Amino acid sequence: MPDHADLTTSADVTTSAELLNSVIDEFLHSYAHGARLVAVSSPDRDRSAAFAAQLAAAFTSRGITATSVTPDAPDADTLRSEVVGPFRSARANAVLIVAGDAGLLDDTRRGMWHFSIWLLAGDEKPHTAATALVDVTDPQHPFRQFADYC
Repeated sequence: MPDHADLTTSADVTTSAELLNSVIDEFLHSYAHGARLVAVSSPDRDRSAAFAAQLAAAFTSRGITATSVTPDAPDADTLRSEVVGPFRSARANAVLIVAGDAGLLDDTRRGMWHFSIWLLAGDEKPHTAATALVDVTDPQHPFRQFADYC
């Protein structure tokens, strides 16, 4: 990961509900149907779990079946066999949101997700593997960040 990235923010999104719906719109543009997987990751597992629960509720309010889980820091094989595999084999038209720490986006796990969200607060660095970066320094007014790693 680079030492620094040029970050720009999206001032258009001002509330948590607006941000969640914006992220959902982006996700659904590419992944409208099927058994879809989203990772919500950050340095703080509890932060990830809270955001994942809000995201699941926002999907549900739009009529899309969604659940969030926060497994106990499993290795890639355990995550695949106990969480991802059973969800995919159910062949449901649903979204599973998996919350956890930075390990969800490591080299062995990041390929499991259709979409990934990295949550950061304060001076925390963005994660280069995430699909979306969300600043949750103020949880009531989160906003998207866009990193230029060039």
